[in-house]
Amino acid sequence: MNDRLYSVEQVAERLGLHVRTVRNYVRDGRLPAVRIGKQYRIAHEDLEAFTGRPASSDSGEPAEGPRHSEVSSIVEIDAVDARTADRLATILTGSAAARSQGEPPLRIETAYDPGRARMKVIIIGSLGDTARLFDYMEGVLDS
Repeated sequence: MNDRLYSVEQVAERLGLHVRTVRNYVRDGRLPAVRIGKQYRIAHEDLEAFTGRPASSDSGEPAEGPRHSEVSSIVEIDAVDARTADRLATILTGSAAARSQGEPPLRIETAYDPGRARMKVIIIGSLGDTARLFDYMEGVLDS
């Protein structure tokens, strides 16, 4: 069991929040804390429960476990005809549907506005998958 207590300032720095925001969380009861003298102290376990993930250690060592990164992208394509937009949507959604079990999720949404000849593509996925999809898009649009 970890008996580590953090000050409001330390929690604010760890979470990238303003000190007043953390104090408001404590006063509202959203972040459990104990008052010692005139200052609040937040237990390590309460900080983990609040964030929903393990609090990083003070040792400077990287966190254990696999690293995960995700990209959210919105691509707007002007002057695209309906046939090209349909082809592009088919290729992108097919790429997302053909994923193997255990691969990171890949989410794609497409919308086409024929009146403006504009297509919007929303991609949420890993760095590599998103880069590959951008290459596919560029290939279709250049052809």
